Amino acid sequence: MRKEDCYLLGKITRRHGLAGNVILKLDTDQPELYNKLESIFVEINGLLVPFFIEKSSWSKNDALNIFLKNSSEAIVDQVLGKSVYLPLATLPKLSGKQFYYHEIIGFDILDQNDNNCGVIRSVNDQTAQNYFITNLEGKEVVIPIIKDWIMEVNREERYIKTELPEGLIDVFLVPSKKDE
Repeated sequence: MRKEDCYLLGKITRRHGLAGNVILKLDTDQPELYNKLESIFVEINGLLVPFFIEKSSWSKNDALNIFLKNSSEAIVDQVLGKSVYLPLATLPKLSGKQFYYHEIIGFDILDQNDNNCGVIRSVNDQTAQNYFITNLEGKEVVIPIIKDWIMEVNREERYIKTELPEGLIDVFLVPSKKDE
């Protein structure tokens, strides 16, 4: 399994008890989708290694107490602190204005007047406010991802139509007087 074909599910944060259980902290808005995990991929030394789950139960709202099949102290030591992945194919299909960040890379961003605001190069989700990073006229443009601003997601024609505040794009394209 290649990392490009997977998405980050979470991280194994610590041991739980003495029987070989570990806590998997989920990085998701919908932890309930992962009630019945059968297997996971753990990144060890840059490779995704499959592990089968014998038992799991909820530790907290966003953390699973899992027992890996054929678990041993050595296996627990290997997986502690490691990132956990699942194949992209296991994600539920989204519709309407919902989208996964990985699926919209390369989409155009259009404003409410159908003006092109750039092609999505990446999404920054490492800050309090997630945002699209687009390229427009050779310049980097940052557009906050705000649910109320998204008017339409067209997967067939690969664009997201947004209602942007007046002047937002100009901040990135129009030189300031200080720059002149």
